Amino acid sequence: MNELRRVYIDNSATTPLRPEVLDAMLPFLKGMYGNPSSGHHFGREVKARILEAREIVAEALGASPSEILFTSGGTEADNIAIKGYAWGKNERRGGHLITSTIEHPAVLEPMKYLSKNGFDVTHVDVDPAALIHPENVAEALRRNTILVSVMHANNEVGSIQPVKEIAELVKEKGAAIHTDAVQSFMKIPVNVDDLGVDMLSVSAHKINGPKGVGVLYVRKGTKLDPLSHGGHHEWGKRAGTENAAGIAGLAKAVQLGLASMEENTKKISKLRDDLESRIIAMIPHVRVNGSREKRLPGSLNISFECVEGEALLINLDMVGIAISTGSACSSGSLDPSHVLMAMGIPHEIIHGSLRFSLGHANTMEDNDYIMAHLPRIIDMVRNISPLWDMEEGKPISLEEAERGANLH
Repeated sequence: MNELRRVYIDNSATTPLRPEVLDAMLPFLKGMYGNPSSGHHFGREVKARILEAREIVAEALGASPSEILFTSGGTEADNIAIKGYAWGKNERRGGHLITSTIEHPAVLEPMKYLSKNGFDVTHVDVDPAALIHPENVAEALRRNTILVSVMHANNEVGSIQPVKEIAELVKEKGAAIHTDAVQSFMKIPVNVDDLGVDMLSVSAHKINGPKGVGVLYVRKGTKLDPLSHGGHHEWGKRAGTENAAGIAGLAKAVQLGLASMEENTKKISKLRDDLESRIIAMIPHVRVNGSREKRLPGSLNISFECVEGEALLINLDMVGIAISTGSACSSGSLDPSHVLMAMGIPHEIIHGSLRFSLGHANTMEDNDYIMAHLPRIIDMVRNISPLWDMEEGKPISLEEAERGANLH
């Protein structure tokens, strides 16, 4: 019996750990076990390596090492930025915040929390390509606006947002701006001064680094009220002994990512475009979601009419293809994607959406394997749908389906 081929195209959810990253982490899991806050040799040894990692990350972002705050990941970085700034700025007296309707839950949920605790939150709509228009943010700004948080690139459809233009408008009003760059970092250039942001979030496991470690860039002079208390760590903004192994792995992933970004961008974009063109050519009644001009290299979100995305996911997994129907953080929810809903896509089409996210390890042979199975699986799932006309090979309306059911 032939071994099942495995194709992983869910890199927006997480990425495989690169061997060089593991090698960079191992010393901290063996002999270099000192607490970086300790004054003896063992502690100083680890502290020096964390400082080195901080410098590597800072240089990659165009920041100063003192502006780099290590966290447990992108979610914590977003929470510190949003809640920490809101509390630090207003001392819990309230204020106005702005975000978009397509943000990651790590931004939307802190905003929701603050809205229940004295703050006013405005959610700016996006266009059908999942792009935020700067003029809509400008219109939402108020005299008491303290913070705007808009993502650099969307995690479901890959649309890249005009953060620089938005930041300029926000600064004119004297407010601060945060961007979640978890999906864009190491895929496209990310420089905090070019973007004009005050805070920026990064996660290591999205760039072939380890899970459980991330970064929050905090521009000098930006006041944050810490969410956790109990120590002086990370400039007094995040208490807790640093994850030295994770931080070392993050720094190595950044070094590798920078060295290969241009090459990977070309390769992954080519693979994405090839897969997209083949799907459109071979499978009828499909829709590409998000901007096709302003998107991340490996992002491809496609809706297949008259199918359930979960059914596709299960059947693809049975032949070794790992894919997602949306954000991994929303896995298990039966609710339609809030991102696709915000784009104005009909519910019945949203439920048939798949997120293909390619990475540096993917190959043209992976595309061949996907297309050897995807059309057959689509046909199989469609043929059991009451909204699919098998004879005509096209969708039918709900009214037609109901009439057909009544005839039987």
